[in-house]
Amino acid sequence: MSDFPPEPSLSSLPVEQLVACHECDLLMRKPVLQDGESAECPRCGYELFSHRHHVVRRSLALVLTALLLYVPANFLPIMQLNLLGQTSQDTVWSGVLGLYESGMQGIAVVVFLCSMAVPLLKLLCQLLVLLSIRLDFGRGYGLLLYRIYHHMREWGMLEVYFMGILVAIVKLMDLADLSLGLGLFCFIALLLVQVWLEVTMSPHQIWEALSGEDIHAGD
Repeated sequence: MSDFPPEPSLSSLPVEQLVACHECDLLMRKPVLQDGESAECPRCGYELFSHRHHVVRRSLALVLTALLLYVPANFLPIMQLNLLGQTSQDTVWSGVLGLYESGMQGIAVVVFLCSMAVPLLKLLCQLLVLLSIRLDFGRGYGLLLYRIYHHMREWGMLEVYFMGILVAIVKLMDLADLSLGLGLFCFIALLLVQVWLEVTMSPHQIWEALSGEDIHAGD
């Protein structure tokens, strides 16, 4: 763990060598970190960033895993409901269609965007950004896509949809014969992989790699 050294005069330093704490706005000189080290603000102790091993390679593996899980998570049955002799299978996609056909088109569009469209677009943006670094090609487009990805982060709400699924399962257990489907386990795996990806894909290393400052990020 690395703290920032005090700087008596920051006004003479280039902007790219400075960093501001996201919590207390303290302006500091950006330290040079080695693999496995992290930088903390000396005023409030907030961890600004860390330097992780093989960040692009590990992130690519997680993105590809998430993309493989995306289709079964959204189109395989999440649960099978048997009520009064009638059996129905529910998926994420069938839930969107059910809302649309029942007259709640606005809610259906929001659910589709937040649970299916935006998560997929986020994964595709991450994939293209990582490939631009790994292949050293089109990093200008990678910068644009990474900015777009950060704007979309607040709209991907898989965890909110998952909480809705859990509430529905708990309420339906006493009313009908309920069995969990493979789609639910794929959905949980997709959610966990995306969380792991957020932790692994260190933003400052990606920005530096896209701008050509970190030559080791693609290792």
